[in-house]
Amino acid sequence: MSHEPADQAPSTLAVTAGRPVRTQGSPVNPPLVLSSTYVSTGVPGPGELLYARAGTETWQPFEEALAALEGSTRPGLVFGSGMAAIAAAFSLIPVGGRLVMPRHSYQVTLAFAHELAERSGVDVVLVDIDDTPAVLAAVAAAPTSMLWVESPTNPMLEVADLPALIAGAHAEGALVAVDNTFATPLGQQPLSMGADLVVHSVTKYLAGHSDVVLGAALADDAELHGRLLAHRTLHGAIAGPFEVWLALRGLRTLALRVERSQATAAELARRLAEHPDVLEVRHPSLPSDPGHERAARLMNGFGSIIGVRPRGGSDAADTVTRAVRLWAPATSLGGVESTLERRRRFATESLTVPEDLLRLSVGIEDVEDVWRDLDQALRAAHAAPAASAEALAAPAASAEALADEVAGA
Repeated sequence: MSHEPADQAPSTLAVTAGRPVRTQGSPVNPPLVLSSTYVSTGVPGPGELLYARAGTETWQPFEEALAALEGSTRPGLVFGSGMAAIAAAFSLIPVGGRLVMPRHSYQVTLAFAHELAERSGVDVVLVDIDDTPAVLAAVAAAPTSMLWVESPTNPMLEVADLPALIAGAHAEGALVAVDNTFATPLGQQPLSMGADLVVHSVTKYLAGHSDVVLGAALADDAELHGRLLAHRTLHGAIAGPFEVWLALRGLRTLALRVERSQATAAELARRLAEHPDVLEVRHPSLPSDPGHERAARLMNGFGSIIGVRPRGGSDAADTVTRAVRLWAPATSLGGVESTLERRRRFATESLTVPEDLLRLSVGIEDVEDVWRDLDQALRAAHAAPAASAEALAAPAASAEALADEVAGA
């Protein structure tokens, strides 16, 4: 692969990193190679490809490009899903260790943490990640193996003071891992702030087209990087070459997609804050948002996720999801299309997430089109009759539905 100048902007690196070396007749884009094994007539040398579970020439360009974006000195590690990357990070927590994490983390991350508590005796401590003194007090209360950070959090959009949390946790001997999915490397680079690990759901903004499921993890420290690599190789949590090739192609437009979706999200948040049928809006771009000052100081942009609570409670929120026509009512986020969903539909979501919260993932459509659709849906929810007694008495979600929700993003 070619080596890009260190002074290139992240938006440029998204386009240039991971390209083949420029030689006469060479391709501009790295090729897709479909092979499970490689010719080997002796003991493999350093970096020599042997078997596709350990590494492929199709992974390498993406891993190099992601490392360049995150400012990592070592290649990123692509995984078969975001949860596979999170599982690799959590494998660094010893049996009987201690994990401090946001109470509003991605719900499947929370579910996995609670499984670690049951299976490996890990002490899981939930905190409000935007309350810096409380987080550091929780880390210092007992020997802590890892501080896990989401910023902004999913789905409440709380913004963490990453430099303060990283410095404070390191002073107590804890590793710091940051899920950077919502912010993307264009919004913040936790490794440059001193974080030990960064993980991504590549499925979301990095790939950006809602057509692959992938994850990634990065670590500057040689030992941590080696342990993550060993976990991937031994556990087989690998990605298919075609999916990684698609993700790299999606990464090339990351800066344009993020720029467009962030601008639209900020405008939608401003309008929603003035909408008569909206009870509350969460987006760090709003001066009234609790995370505004911190995001303005620490992040490059305010992200493309909005939290909205319509007037009328969870029934109104459900009506909005049925009334939209352009917005897609779907789980996951970060694609070119705008999606929304009510996150407290099932018991797997954190109980402190409001039941009427809608999580909006803003895409790259025209702002007036997405606004017009959202506005009519909110008005339809306001005009809808109250839920019937039969609906209120409906049975709880089935076990199958709960399982489906745990698998959601």
